[in-house]
Amino acid sequence: MSVIRLFLCGDVMTGRGVDQILPHPCDPALHEGYAQSALDYVRLAENRNGPISRPVDPAYVWGAALDEWRSRKPDARIVNLETSITRSEDYLDKGINYRMSPENVDCLTAAAIDCCVLANNHVLDWGCDGLRDTLATLQRLGIKTAGAGLDLTQAAAPAVLPIAGKGRVLVFSFAVASSGTPRGWAARPAAAGVNFLNDLSEATAGRVCDQIGRAKRDADVVVVSLHWGPNWGYDIEPEQRRFAHALIDHAGVSVVHGHSSHHAKAVELYRSRLILYGCGDFLNDYEGIEGYAEFRGDLPLMYFADIEAVSGDLVAADLVPLRINRLHLVRPPAADVVWVRETLSRESAKLGTAVVSAGEGRAALIKVA
Repeated sequence: MSVIRLFLCGDVMTGRGVDQILPHPCDPALHEGYAQSALDYVRLAENRNGPISRPVDPAYVWGAALDEWRSRKPDARIVNLETSITRSEDYLDKGINYRMSPENVDCLTAAAIDCCVLANNHVLDWGCDGLRDTLATLQRLGIKTAGAGLDLTQAAAPAVLPIAGKGRVLVFSFAVASSGTPRGWAARPAAAGVNFLNDLSEATAGRVCDQIGRAKRDADVVVVSLHWGPNWGYDIEPEQRRFAHALIDHAGVSVVHGHSSHHAKAVELYRSRLILYGCGDFLNDYEGIEGYAEFRGDLPLMYFADIEAVSGDLVAADLVPLRINRLHLVRPPAADVVWVRETLSRESAKLGTAVVSAGEGRAALIKVA
C-alpha cells in the first residue's frame, strides 16, 4: 500500500512581531488602535516569557516542529500563510495588517514548506501590490500557492504537488465571509484577489465539486482548504458540516482543511476521510495579549494525515501539540498535552469521532481513531 503523509496546520502569521525578530524586518510602524509598533508585540512576548536574542536565525520560529518534521518525514507540508510578504506601504485601513519582509522569507524555506494556501483575511492587508509581491516571492522560492492570484483563474487554480513514486496532491483554497475576509477581496476575471465563496449552500458545494472534478485525475489525493468561521468558540455550524460532507460525498476529497479559529476545534472522521474544522493558529505574536485564555490559543497543533494514495482514504491521523513561547514553538508540558487531548476528545465526540492518547514520551501524540 502506497501512503502519502501530509502535514497540515492552521494560521501561520510570520508578520508583525515575528518579522521584527528576524534578520531583515519591515518598518515596525502599525496602524492599529491596540499598538503603534510591531515591536510592542515582541515586548509583550518578552514580558510574558523572557528575553529574545535578536536577530534570530530564520529557523528559530519553528523550534520543536523541526524535529517533528525530521522524524515524521511528511511528503508535503501545507500551511495557511496569513501574512503578506511585502514592503508595500499601501496598507488597508482594516485594524490589523500582517506583513513580513521578502528578505525574511528564509523562515519559510527553513521549514521546507511545499504549499501556502492564501485565501484568507490577511493576504491583501497591504493591497494588490502586497499580493503581487507575495505571489512573486513564493514562486521564486518554488513554494506552490492556492487561493489567491492576479485574476480569478489563478486564484481558483489548485496547487499541484507531485509526490515522487506515489502520485499527486491537489490543494484547493477558498475563503468565506464568516472568517472576516471582505467580499470586495474576491478575485475577478481581470482583477487580483482571493478565491471567495459567497456562501456554503448546496449549490456552492456543487460548483466546487465540479471544479475539483475537472482538475482531478484518477488516484489524485485532494485537499480542500477553507478559511471559515470566527476566531473563538468550539461550535461547528451545521452548514460547515454539510459542506464538508458534500465535498467528500461528491468530489472524493480526502482532507477538509479548515482554519480561521485561533485555537484547535473538533475533528471528524467521515467515510474514512478527515475533516479539520479549525486547526488553530500555528505561529503568531499573541504572547502577552490578555483575553480568551480559556481556549489556550498558545497550544498549536501539528496535523499529520496518512492517506492511501489510490483510494484517498485516511490510514492514520496524528495530532501533535506544541506551545508558543518567545515567538517560537516548544514542547508543551504534560499537563498541556492532557488538556488538548481532553478538549479535542470532548468536542470531537459530538461528531462521532474519538480522540485518544497515542502514548507518552517525546512526541506527545494525539491520535484520531
